[in-house]
Amino acid sequence: MLHEYRDIITHMKETGAENAHFLRIFNKHNELDDKIVKAEKGDVILTDKEVETLKKEKLLLKDEAYGILIKYKKEHNL
Repeated sequence: MLHEYRDIITHMKETGAENAHFLRIFNKHNELDDKIVKAEKGDVILTDKEVETLKKEKLLLKDEAYGILIKYKKEHNL
């Protein structure tokens, strides 16, 4: 997720509790991504509607994480 911001994400991870909300979003996004990939491979059985719901949730998390990243970047002059 947001690979072009890898340096900022690493910086946020190193600063710890201050960024706990971002890290929860980041981890949840990755969990959803894994579940979607497994469903698309057939390793996990989900309906098309369930997969679509997971994709929408994942996108919302990505949008929220992006907003946090941009704000963090500005606040820390990165």
